[in-house]
Amino acid sequence: MAEIVSLAEAIADAVHDGDTVAMEGFTHLIPHAAGREVIRQRRRDLTLVRMTPDVIYDQLIGAGCARKLVFSWGGNPGVGTLHRFRDAIEHDWPVPLELEEHSHAGMANRYVAGASGLPFAVLRGYSGTGLVSEPTNTRDNIAEIVCPFTGDRLTAVAALRPDVTVIHAQRADRKGNVQLWGITGVQKEAVLAAARSVVTVEEIVDELDPRPGAIVLPAWAVGRVALAPGGAHPSYALDYTIRDNDFYVTWDAISRDREAFARWLDEHVYAEAAS
Repeated sequence: MAEIVSLAEAIADAVHDGDTVAMEGFTHLIPHAAGREVIRQRRRDLTLVRMTPDVIYDQLIGAGCARKLVFSWGGNPGVGTLHRFRDAIEHDWPVPLELEEHSHAGMANRYVAGASGLPFAVLRGYSGTGLVSEPTNTRDNIAEIVCPFTGDRLTAVAALRPDVTVIHAQRADRKGNVQLWGITGVQKEAVLAAARSVVTVEEIVDELDPRPGAIVLPAWAVGRVALAPGGAHPSYALDYTIRDNDFYVTWDAISRDREAFARWLDEHVYAEAAS
């Protein structure tokens, strides 16, 4: 059953050095506050999993939290490349970063398999790509199979089962039931696939009223809930906050330079622990 705790407590309890950590949220509800808390607590040797690693993982990689990235696309949306990510790949700074690349469909199906308690998922994809033909880390988690009913050649992808999944949502009730709506991506599947979970929310309410298209994660499926208003910034939480487009542009300049990035960490991440 879900516990309602502070964000610092949630991360301290759920995220450990060496864990496989998924932080999901597509376009909005990206759990940035939780990501900064992981940096603040100086977690190391994490395998980071995310369908679209953007600024949140650029920050974690640049802070030296990650040893491996499992992903299907990477970039600063609407702006360009991720400079801390690129520096880690090209120059092993601050530490070397191992990559495991998949397609979006492959990643989504891997989460579904994990959430369903299945060892793998099956899809039409990957065939003819370098992810199959080249000797990459990806090949350890994909395999060509033959359908026993039609003889079709298909691709099997290994289930994703993170040690911990972290998401942001609009709200939770006092029992720990979580409600999110808008672009929901794979948050539900990522939580259900994980051994542990942390959900940050904009508000905690007495009762969850129905919302069109909303997803409710029941308290029994959630580990820890933490109140974090604005916790998706610079992304947004539909009906609560708006996207900070200027930050994404500013991040390009901050992340290009190691010293500028280090100053940002000191001023906007580590300083919060001391305040």
